[in-house]
Amino acid sequence: MFNLVVEDIDRIIEMAWEDRTPFEAIEAQFGLPESGVIALMRRELKRSSFNLWRKRVNTGVSQKHAQKRSADITRFKCSRQKSISNNKISKR
Repeated sequence: MFNLVVEDIDRIIEMAWEDRTPFEAIEAQFGLPESGVIALMRRELKRSSFNLWRKRVNTGVSQKHAQKRSADITRFKCSRQKSISNNKISKR
């Protein structure tokens, strides 16, 4: 699998939980495809949390797949999210 540090794993999990962050954004930033994100989430989350996440991703609530997204969504992150530099969240 991929050699990821704890901070990267935490950020991937955070991005995976965000409804408006597509799998393509995670792959672009970390090189981890959708199947890798699913495997990481399965490994890192409790079973019940993983099941909730998968259910949410597979419903209409989530916009995790770029091809299923509304054309009105033109960015990866929420407008309220702090900017990210070098894969690290800016100080709050």
